[in-house]
Amino acid sequence: MPKRGYHHGNLREALVASCLKLIEEKGPTGFSLSEAAREAGVTPAAVYRHFAGREDLIAEAAHQGYDIFGDLMEHAYDGGNPSALSAFLATGRAYLAFANKFPGHYVAMFESGISIQRNPALNASATRALGVLEKAATDLSQHIPADRRPPPQMFSAHIWAMSHGVVELFARGSPGTKSPFPPADLLETGIGIYLRGLGLIPPDR
Repeated sequence: MPKRGYHHGNLREALVASCLKLIEEKGPTGFSLSEAAREAGVTPAAVYRHFAGREDLIAEAAHQGYDIFGDLMEHAYDGGNPSALSAFLATGRAYLAFANKFPGHYVAMFESGISIQRNPALNASATRALGVLEKAATDLSQHIPADRRPPPQMFSAHIWAMSHGVVELFARGSPGTKSPFPPADLLETGIGIYLRGLGLIPPDR
């Protein structure tokens, strides 16, 4: 591919796209900034007009990922409609769908070691996205008797951990972790068991 140096029309986005491709192929620590530049068809020197280093590039990929994730979560939550329970379950499914459709973003967000505190834009984007799950948990928790009600942050953290575990173990082709059940079914039944334990859905008969 011919080098385009400093004249690349949209260098920043091209570099993020290259970063996402390399993350999917090699993981977040398996490539250099020079490789990202080469993948984008520009010289390494051109990269530093936009990013101080590889971690800054990955942080931008994570930022964009959280923006997409937040939009998907808000769409799934739909203002708590048609019910607190259905909206809560929908956010869990949205988590799994995001990981399947945007694997490079997912890894940049959750597996790269990049802190959401790295810059204000990344922090704001992550806070908005993860706040949707907490809002859904807060709404649903109001249906639990006060003496058995976990804090909403704990409630949402449990579902996040369950969703993340299903993604990591069964939805991303991890070696040696095959399941006879589809990941979506594993997540749905796991959340169901958890919610039954809190009395939010009736027990199986």
